[in-house]
Amino acid sequence: MEWILSLNKTEEDFIRACVNNERWAQQKLYEHYYGKMMGVCLRYANDPDEAKDILHEGFIKIFRHIGKYKPGTSLNAWVKRIMVNTCIDYYRKVSRRRTEDIENAAHAASKEADAISKVGEKEIMKAVQSLSPAYRTVFNMYVVEGFSHKEIGAKLGITESTSRSNLVKARMKLREILTPKYR
Repeated sequence: MEWILSLNKTEEDFIRACVNNERWAQQKLYEHYYGKMMGVCLRYANDPDEAKDILHEGFIKIFRHIGKYKPGTSLNAWVKRIMVNTCIDYYRKVSRRRTEDIENAAHAASKEADAISKVGEKEIMKAVQSLSPAYRTVFNMYVVEGFSHKEIGAKLGITESTSRSNLVKARMKLREILTPKYR
């Protein structure tokens, strides 16, 4: 069935076209969210190729479950939540490494000026991508996505104290990577 979107079609019509696997609608959705969701994936991935793999897996999930989206709510938030969960799933699949509890990282806090405020977006992204998957995932979930340590622990199967420890160590590592360049 050939379907042409006219100016008087609603969001429901667009979502219905996606549910019906109409390629034009899926392509529009993909093109609209590609850049923003690639940014999300880059924060969790080791490199751009891995980010693309995660992104494509996320879009597969989006297209598979688009029928569960409720028109009238925020499509942007729905798409982003699926993409973040896909990133977390990817992390769980490839990472079995666990870190020490926070007691071992208590000395990691620092009173130095925030080095991140002195660097550009590309340098920050490169620094975040250089973190171990455990540190990078907790850092992104806590700092960028706003999850609590309790939520992070539940999603990743780690303790709250391990989540805190990983965050402290991630920040310490980022400071170590970025500070020498800007002293």
